[in-house]
Amino acid sequence: MQIALIGQGAVEAMLLIIWHSRTGTAEAMARAAYQGALIEGPCVLTRAEDATVAHLLNASAYLFCCPENLAGMTGLMKEFFDRTYYPLLGRIEGRAYATMIAAGTDGTGAQRQIDRIATGWRLRRVAEPLIVQTGAQTPADMLAHKNLSDETLRMCCDMGPALTGGIGLGVF
Repeated sequence: MQIALIGQGAVEAMLLIIWHSRTGTAEAMARAAYQGALIEGPCVLTRAEDATVAHLLNASAYLFCCPENLAGMTGLMKEFFDRTYYPLLGRIEGRAYATMIAAGTDGTGAQRQIDRIATGWRLRRVAEPLIVQTGAQTPADMLAHKNLSDETLRMCCDMGPALTGGIGLGVF
């Protein structure tokens, strides 16, 4: 679901949040960041399966948010990168990015994958990775809907205005 529409023209001074979620954790994180981002400037929130090359070309910064499954990013997030990587190669260099990962106990595998892709695109990391560890260890816990603490949601919310504020100030 895309929250806002963007045009096909020049790069807009806006943040694009691309997310995928299986159990609701990464979705809640992305939505919190989106709500926070709107305080400081324009932002678009879109699911990974709906994100297009045009979305990325029109944005000036990106926030990638997904869960880690089996020590890597989820398949739909990977598919988003597979589908957009080569059409964007050499076209978005220098743009800002940050990441938020939902994980049971680690999160670094998904983080490394996204960082490698961002390196290929020549993006600039502008915020430390936010990895939310739910502690889920059993199959039932892993598949269950997670309720994030107010503190965790606040950290996600703070990521949004930090990025849109930087865009608005011309820092990135």
